[in-house]
Amino acid sequence: MRRVLLLNVTYEPLTTVALHRAVGLVLADKAEILHNEASGLVLHSASAKLAVPSVIRLRRYVRIPHRNRVPLTRAALMRRDGYLCAYCGAAADTIDHVIPRSRGGAHAWENCVASCTKCNHRKADRLIEELGWTLRWDPLVPRGTHWRLIGATRDGDPAWATYLTSTAA
Repeated sequence: MRRVLLLNVTYEPLTTVALHRAVGLVLADKAEILHNEASGLVLHSASAKLAVPSVIRLRRYVRIPHRNRVPLTRAALMRRDGYLCAYCGAAADTIDHVIPRSRGGAHAWENCVASCTKCNHRKADRLIEELGWTLRWDPLVPRGTHWRLIGATRDGDPAWATYLTSTAA
């Protein structure tokens, strides 16, 4: 699925949206195209042509509510861990609690990691010390206003770098 970087009117990155949603925003005159995709692809309709956008900017300011803590969702956790298993480094498809919930572990950022099905089943309700395993990285709470864009510089279009580098703190 092709993604497009969505900026606020202040050029602050908000999130990435699907190409279909981005085109809808542009056609409804709610956003403008700042950068087209480097491949030069063009979308055609019966009456119009539109270059495939890579970066769009909203025409009106959108206020983003301040959150003290980032909500823990499956998608956000997978994004934080780069869709890789925290135990073996393979492609992750499940969530594992480092300290199992059956042993009093919390459902929190610091206790959850992405895991492949094989490692998740092998670990079961045991502690990683009991298996002699180690985590490839420490599970931390994502920080920063633009936490949803973690990995966007790696995944996205090179045209995004201009807008993401100023917010990578």
